[in-house]
Order: sequence, then C-alpha cells, then structure tokens
Amino acid sequence: MKTLTSNIREIKDEVLDIFHYLHEHPELSMKEYNTTQFIKAKLDELGYRTKTFDDCPGVIGELGEGSPVVAVRADMDALWQEVDGKFKANHSCGHDSHMTMALGTAMLLKRQKTLPSGTIRFIFQPAEEIGLGAKTMLKKGVVDDVDYLYGVHVRPIQETLNGRAAPAILHGASQHISGTIIGEDAHGARPHLGTNAIEVAASIIHELGFIHIDPMIPYSVKMTKLHAGGESSNIIPGQASFSLDLRAQTNEAMDTLEEHVKAAVDSIAEFHKVKIDLDIPGSLAAATIDPVAENIMASSIAEVLGSENLDDALVTTGGEDFHYYKLNRPHIHATMLGLGCGLEPGLHHPHMTFDRNAILSGIDILTTAVLRTFSKESGEE
Repeated sequence: MKTLTSNIREIKDEVLDIFHYLHEHPELSMKEYNTTQFIKAKLDELGYRTKTFDDCPGVIGELGEGSPVVAVRADMDALWQEVDGKFKANHSCGHDSHMTMALGTAMLLKRQKTLPSGTIRFIFQPAEEIGLGAKTMLKKGVVDDVDYLYGVHVRPIQETLNGRAAPAILHGASQHISGTIIGEDAHGARPHLGTNAIEVAASIIHELGFIHIDPMIPYSVKMTKLHAGGESSNIIPGQASFSLDLRAQTNEAMDTLEEHVKAAVDSIAEFHKVKIDLDIPGSLAAATIDPVAENIMASSIAEVLGSENLDDALVTTGGEDFHYYKLNRPHIHATMLGLGCGLEPGLHHPHMTFDRNAILSGIDILTTAVLRTFSKESGEE
C-alpha cells in the first residue's frame, strides 16, 4: 500500500490533467471517437497493447499474456442535457472520472517493479447511457476470456459520504419505452371529430398509477417525455410521442412491470379508439451479487481507506449496463466499486460536482483490487 500511495502522489498532477481534459471534451453515446483516440494515445505511451474498432468507438489496452485475465472497465459517454439554458454534451454522470481512474490504474500498474503472471485488460466502453456499450463489447468478444471484471462509479452524497466506498453497487433493472399515439387532428371548435392525443397521454399517466407488483421489490414507472401539437393553438393534436421510464430492483420484477405497462397502454388505446405503437428495446439488467469479486474489492477498500470506511453493498434503483457482462458471461467474477466522493446535488444534475481528490483513492483501490486478485489466483492469499 505504501508503494502505491507514493506512486499515486507522483502521478497526481498528470491524473488530474487527464480528468480536466476529459471533463472539458465530452462526447455523446457512440460518438466518442476523439475520446477513444485520446485514451489510446495514453495507453500507447504507457506501453500497453491497444485495439480499437472500425465500426464503433472504444479501446482495449492489455499487458501480459495468458490467464488469469483481470479486466477493468470504464464507460466513456456523456449526457445531452440543458446546462444554463443551452443544450450540450455534459459529463454529469461521472464517466470522465471513471476513465481517469482506469487510466490512473493503468499508470500505477506500469510503475510496479514486477507484474503478476497473467493478462491485465482495460476496457474503455462507449454508450453506457443508452444501454448499447456493453452489448457492443460483448459482440466484440472482449470479455469472453475474462476471469475477473471490475468497474467503478462515483456515488452521490445521498448514498455514501466522501472518504467511504462500497465493494458492490446493486443497480436495478431499467427500461426506456418510446411510444407514439396515432390519431386524427381536429379543429379546436369541433373536438368530437378527433381524439386529443394529449388527453390520451394523460389517461396513460393515470393508468400507470394503478400498476401494482410485489411491494417488497422497489419499482417505478412514469412518463418522462411528451410531445404533441404544433404552433397553432386552435388545432387539437391527434398524434403525440412520449417516453416512459421503468425501474425495478430485479430482472424478474422488470419483466412483470413491462407486461403491466403494455396491458395498460393497450387498454387505453382500445378505450380511446386510437393506435398506440410502442418501441421496447432491451432493458438494462439488474446486478447479481458475485461474492468472490465483492470480497476482493471489500478487502481492497479496507486496505486503502480503512475498514471503518467500508460500506455494505449499495442498493440503488439506477441502471448500469456493466451488469450485462456478468448476465451474458456468468463465469466472470464481477463487481463495481461504489466510490464516495462528496458528489452533489446528484448524478445527472447539470451542475454535478464532486471532490476530485477522490479519483486518487479510486485509483488506489482499483489497483489494489487488481493486484490482490492476481495474488489470490496464484495462491498467495
């Protein structure tokens, strides 16, 4: 630990410069090409073998060869949101810090006098925010031979405090459904000749409130977007588009919730005699507990921050496509570090901020976890 801490002090300025660059150059999902080139250049400088892809952003960095294969994953994309009256790409979910921690871990591992036998792999993944990044990397086969996979996510003050960390984040499943109400416009003076799509949407909102599944499992469903009508206020809009956000703490509860939503929308369409089309992509998977990876991460947190600053696994209704990896490759021992960092007002807030020094703690914990994993696999622990 003393060696790692000393090395972190030596790379602190470079690490914070990396964060500043990534923070100031956000890119949207599946458009992270400049970010990809920036990260690749850093990994090349460090002497990692790198790989990029012709058809999507993302970069892989590797050291060593053979098994075990221990991987660290970081997401790359920013959100599109209104900041001070202007819509822009914005790193309000902390992906800039996740990339920085992964790169810092890569830097720290290269400073070790000897490296363990096996393969260290860094996966910089696009498009987490739209749920496509992990699926894309799975198709590329980048985790097929991975034995251990570690992720990291900065956590808001509502979940844990600065200087504390959790060895796992138990995200729930999430689903975003897009819908279109298809009807006929009518004159404002002749409402009986059409069906008001806004009223149909209001009926959907009302009906969603009557959906009930197992109350012991946290869940929610709400309308988050509605577009209807044009510039003329005397036309009753017959068509509208909307979005629904679904959350459930388990994958099974998400399946049930989705079926209830489809039934509710079908009943509203029949009552109002309109057509309602739904676009239902695959949901983000809920986390599954991996005790092996969680125990390694817990020991690493205790070593770096002290056992008194080790939290239990954090339970959150937020979604994360990191959990697709374990869901689709069950052999992988995977967990996500939940890093306390004084983050406020909250994730996805346009003015989200946090203690930048926590990035250094994250690097220390991730590096310790990687080295501890190799020690365990070699029988040293």
